[in-house]
Amino acid sequence: MDLDAATVKLTDLASCGGCAAKYSAARLEQLLRGFVPVEAENLLVGLAPADDAAVYRLDDERALIFTLDFFPPVVDDAADYGAIAATNALNDVFAMGGVPLLALSIAAFPEELPIQMLAEVFAAADAQVRAAGGLLAGGHTIRDAEPKYGLAVIGTVHPNGIWPKNGARAGDAIFLTKPLGTGLVMSGRKKGLTGAQPLERAIRWMRTLNKDAADVLRGASPNAVTDVTGFGLFGHAHEVADRSGVKVVLEADRIPAIDGALDLARKGVRTSGDPRNRDFAARHVTIETEVTDAIDALGYDPQTAGGLLVSLPRERGAALEADFASRHLFLRRIGHVEEGTGVVVTA
Repeated sequence: MDLDAATVKLTDLASCGGCAAKYSAARLEQLLRGFVPVEAENLLVGLAPADDAAVYRLDDERALIFTLDFFPPVVDDAADYGAIAATNALNDVFAMGGVPLLALSIAAFPEELPIQMLAEVFAAADAQVRAAGGLLAGGHTIRDAEPKYGLAVIGTVHPNGIWPKNGARAGDAIFLTKPLGTGLVMSGRKKGLTGAQPLERAIRWMRTLNKDAADVLRGASPNAVTDVTGFGLFGHAHEVADRSGVKVVLEADRIPAIDGALDLARKGVRTSGDPRNRDFAARHVTIETEVTDAIDALGYDPQTAGGLLVSLPRERGAALEADFASRHLFLRRIGHVEEGTGVVVTA
């Protein structure tokens, strides 16, 4: 029997939603140690080291970026779900410095879900792919009791224009292009603690493509870029620090939060991804005693369709901030890079 579109809540059909559903990063690291890296001259980015997407060089002027991402519902509205899932996948291409070209849907839905809801998911994803500059050209759908949706995306980039995670250098400034707290806000909603305004803002940020931010960044030639998603700010900062062989210093009072997220953290709200992120990154992250528990929770909060974490030479920072401001885009300097190892969060 088909479910009633007016009453079904997509999040009730999922054990956890969005990027909080990611497999444990610590276990993933252990799993990937068993893989022998592919040796191929034209494979510019693969598993040695892994990044936000794979990159394969076609010729001296063109390289293909290939990524995929999917997850259970993080919201109940079908159109929001489709748009957010598409944004999360497309943002991997922007995080590598490229532009999307073609996408395919990856979908799993209960057969009982109304066709209308599925149509809304696909239509919203299609609109988001087009807004990113690509085309949604098909996909694959299977039956599953827990809904899941996402995209496989191919993009293009110049072989010399790739933004890796491992390029941060001592003396760089660290920037973030979206506030944090989507996991906290959505978990608070399930507990009845999130008001309408924080929820609306979180959904708006999750639907926001990193396209405009990436367009501005290309003129700044960043040293390292990644998007902040399921491993949280501290987890992704650890990846940048570890792979670049540097220390990333984050300033707690400059870490931006979606309105209401820190209040929820103070009330003890956490996602199921929080302990997994701590298991992955905590031994590499030093948090000064003056830093509040709420900021600590915000840093480990898994983000869905989060912003770009950017490392670029400090002297280019002022111009970058001016460019973002002139386009009314969010940007916050949250730290810097030093010689050393690990991540340090200062009060």
